[in-house]
Amino acid sequence: MVVHNKIEIFKGDVKSHYDKWLEPTVIISDGPYGIGGFPGDPLNVNVLKEWYLPHFKKWNEKATPNTTLWFWNTELGWATVHNTLIESGWDFVNCHIWDKGKEHIAGNTNTKTLRKLPVVTEVCVQYVKRAEFIVDENKMSIQQWLRHEWSRTGLPFSKTNDACGVKNAATRKYFTSCHLWYFPPVDAFVKIVDYANNHGNKKGRPFFSINGKEPLTAAEWEKMRSKFSCPFGVTNVWRKPPLNGKERLKINGKALHLNQKPLDLMELIISTSSTEGDIIWEPFGGLFSASIAAANLNRKAYGAEITSDVFDLGKKRITEYFK
Repeated sequence: MVVHNKIEIFKGDVKSHYDKWLEPTVIISDGPYGIGGFPGDPLNVNVLKEWYLPHFKKWNEKATPNTTLWFWNTELGWATVHNTLIESGWDFVNCHIWDKGKEHIAGNTNTKTLRKLPVVTEVCVQYVKRAEFIVDENKMSIQQWLRHEWSRTGLPFSKTNDACGVKNAATRKYFTSCHLWYFPPVDAFVKIVDYANNHGNKKGRPFFSINGKEPLTAAEWEKMRSKFSCPFGVTNVWRKPPLNGKERLKINGKALHLNQKPLDLMELIISTSSTEGDIIWEPFGGLFSASIAAANLNRKAYGAEITSDVFDLGKKRITEYFK
């Protein structure tokens, strides 16, 4: 259902809609937390791995190395599913903390009974789709594949420095086998590919090719990692009180959503990991905050919500927001 020229939303189980959506640059997951916070949210985190697994697999299937996943949850909910995400093809990048401050507890926390300090945080964890290459039926990371392709040239690794026009940065950064490895930027990759195919063993050419016919282009290489830009002064701790005022949706003074996300936080994560015209997924739409944020930033959003009355409220919100 098209409700805005930048937003399509769907009612029902999102698993029946994934294959209809264009491949995502960003996926924003704000699904079950395992705290019984809304209809369909499990009462504890024990079942979250099983619940999320088909989604993790489908996200991995539809995503590209250009894709960033932002996973909202409680600290425990995230910890419970982290390994499942890794096993499903996603690489951890960073954990971001939403610090809601004292306004979040409003004096309602009985620490004598609960025996813990008041909780005023949740996490938004950044993952990227793992880029893998298949060589002789073996999976290789980008780091391994770069070293493999250069080894095929028959040239010593020291020549990668000549290719890039540096003294030792190429061997130290782009072709190291240790944890200090760096992804070669596009201009460096193009120089490496040209040098390898001009000076390497003629029998092995083309080098740095996936199809065996021509090397990867600059545009193709750029898509081998996720987009990212860091706004000045922004860190991984976001100090912002829970929503109040006109952005918080209410009926008869009661909030429609237990944990409505602020649009500015949604815009932050979208803007850091995509550019105009990119595709944003919001598989567990709720009130469709991510979809609205995406449209505000001139991205195309796909969203879904399984609960009918919540879907209707979210649809109404989008319609009224863009009047």
